[in-house]
Amino acid sequence: MMMDLPLDTWLLFDNVARHHGDVEIVTRRNGRSHRLTYREYAARTQQLMHALDRLGIPEGARVSTLAWNHSGHLEAYFAIPCSGRVIHTANIRLSADDLAFVLHHARAAAILVDADFLPVVAEIRDRLPDLQHVIVFGHDVPADVCPGAVAYESLLAAEPTVYPRRAIDERSPAGLCYTSGTTGRPKGVEYSHRSTFLHALAVTSGAAMSFGPSDTVLPQVPMFHASAWGMAHAAVAVGAKIVLAAGALDAADFVDTLRDERVTVAAGVPTVWLGIADELSARGATLPAMRHIVCGGSQPPRALIKRYADEFGITVVQAWGMTETSPLATLAWPQSHLLDRSADEVLDRVRTQAGLPLPGIEIDIRDDSGASVPFDGESMGALYVRGPWVVAQYVGDADPSAFTEDGWFHTGDVAIGSPDGYFVIADRTKDLIKSGGEWISSVDMEAAIMALPEVAEAAVIAVPDPKWQERPLACVVLRPGTTLELEAVRAHLEQHGFARWQLPARLELIDAVPKTAVGKFDKKVLRGRFAD
Repeated sequence: MMMDLPLDTWLLFDNVARHHGDVEIVTRRNGRSHRLTYREYAARTQQLMHALDRLGIPEGARVSTLAWNHSGHLEAYFAIPCSGRVIHTANIRLSADDLAFVLHHARAAAILVDADFLPVVAEIRDRLPDLQHVIVFGHDVPADVCPGAVAYESLLAAEPTVYPRRAIDERSPAGLCYTSGTTGRPKGVEYSHRSTFLHALAVTSGAAMSFGPSDTVLPQVPMFHASAWGMAHAAVAVGAKIVLAAGALDAADFVDTLRDERVTVAAGVPTVWLGIADELSARGATLPAMRHIVCGGSQPPRALIKRYADEFGITVVQAWGMTETSPLATLAWPQSHLLDRSADEVLDRVRTQAGLPLPGIEIDIRDDSGASVPFDGESMGALYVRGPWVVAQYVGDADPSAFTEDGWFHTGDVAIGSPDGYFVIADRTKDLIKSGGEWISSVDMEAAIMALPEVAEAAVIAVPDPKWQERPLACVVLRPGTTLELEAVRAHLEQHGFARWQLPARLELIDAVPKTAVGKFDKKVLRGRFAD
């Protein structure tokens, strides 16, 4: 029999000062780098634990953050749950109304906020009856913006640097994140200490992001979104150097940061890596320290994965997950028996797939009757998932129909499984195009269109059609100095296996594909624009 230690966030945090004390946490802001050792970080994090106690914030209360990626935000990541409270990472890109909704729904007792976002907190504060404390990261509080707000550094200054470890129920909540709300109001997903610990260990494994104490990791994904894909917790747990970008980096500054800090593993959405690839090409540069890039949020185009491999010698690994899966559930690493295949075959069979489930995650693909469909490379069905870091119920029991009686979560994705165990996301249920009674995958069509050299981005949506019910519309962002005609797109799609009845009848050239707050294509905006 083994020891029965609680799987709480202390178990991720407690060794960092003793065993990784000299390792750096770097925050990049406005072209400058702020450096903190893990030893200093651990002391400051425990000062914040004491400060939350002194403010009288009760155990179990939710403490929100509204902040960029930086070391102070990382301090909150552990100080709040390790002191028995629940961290709620609020989305900095929400409208004032949506932010008021999630903060009110979360019943936030306090908020830690960057000065950039203090005005919106001040604007909605009278709509938040539970909010007692506003804490502004930094040394100063902007005058007359939010009366009663206090500066983060002054709050920490007099506090002890050692905090007695609390006994915490591993099944109690540690974190709270809200879904992006693309089909209605955001829904709350509460992560337990146990699920956070297990997810962090999975993130570091060779089946997932594959990093350890020798690595330097950079989560481009924002810390407000599903715990920065688990990278923040995982990096602290293994003592990896971590680089955080406070604010939106342009491509040039991003490349400088990746190069100067010798980042080995980075993660973000495809649109970011498209820009980085162009910047590297313009410089004639590579990133020799980079081992691999984890790309998620939406399916990375085949051309992008191939470009990084051929031009820069960097592996791009597709990941799939959701807020509801903490978020990592699957990654597309090749199995050992595929390693002797050609690079193009591995790219086609593996790299463009959603991947293989991480240990502890189970997936099932079901038809409309609820029966499992075979992994035969052809049968399409609804994707279901379960595991120890998968949501069992939304906060307030919102949308109970998403959960089956036999303990599975209905993701809303449509998938196809292959005989060798991989699966591909064919589309979101709401993004499938039904034309003349037959389904068309917008995801497949987008990937094919983005392989055209003229195309920077492409989104395919359904538009109403009086004869066929729906037809696909291709919305395309061109690269500078290029042109593209509809017939060229149609010919290209035919060459890539699309039947003539599937081809779009219209091409719209747009300036940019609208994005959600986490960088995904926001097709509902395009559907609204072209609905008529």
